[in-house]
Amino acid sequence: MNLGDSTMTKKITIAVDGFSSCGKSTMSKELAKRLGYVYVDTGAMYRGVTLYCLRNNLISDNIVNEQALSKEIDNISIAFGIAENGAQYLMLNGENVEKEIRDMEVSSKVSLVAAVPIVREAMVDLQRKMGESKGIVMDGRDIGTTVFPNAELKIFVTASSQIRAQRRLDEMRSKGNKQVSFEEILQNVEERDRIDQTRAVSPLRKADDAIVLDNSNMSIDEQNQWLMNEVNKKL
Repeated sequence: MNLGDSTMTKKITIAVDGFSSCGKSTMSKELAKRLGYVYVDTGAMYRGVTLYCLRNNLISDNIVNEQALSKEIDNISIAFGIAENGAQYLMLNGENVEKEIRDMEVSSKVSLVAAVPIVREAMVDLQRKMGESKGIVMDGRDIGTTVFPNAELKIFVTASSQIRAQRRLDEMRSKGNKQVSFEEILQNVEERDRIDQTRAVSPLRKADDAIVLDNSNMSIDEQNQWLMNEVNKKL
């Protein structure tokens, strides 16, 4: 069977959850490409809402103005575009904001915004619509537990916070951001873990039927092969 053939008769939903900076987006994007599936980066969606909140002064002293945000939520349009090179980018109200949503300012606030019930409700509804036809790889924090609890394949990704912080630092420096320090990123990673796991709505947790992938000491190739092996079991 050619797993890259989009004419495959059987299509499944693949949910990839886990901690921040585990490389979920990179692995999910590659897996979707190999399978000829649609890829959805739900973290980017929450980052887009966070950028909207920052631009409209809806966050003050690490507190989201939920009352004001509830009045604005219908004015927030989140969608994905595809660049000429095939790369996916996020669009906020029709504007390409892929670069802006990766900034440290957004990274430091996204878990606060993602914990707001009305935001999660709006994003989950949108994510479910995106996955109605299956043949999708979606990564985030609550895909296997809340968005697609009946997904045929659920992966839960983890790695040590130090390794995740180093990966994030390397990524940011490769994109020209030389100002941020390892300590600053490590603090951000650990704080995001805390917020993600303790929020009242859809906290980050491993689904009972999810398969754990600890990629702390795995190469990209080893990780991709592991994922394909798990997909093959389902197909």
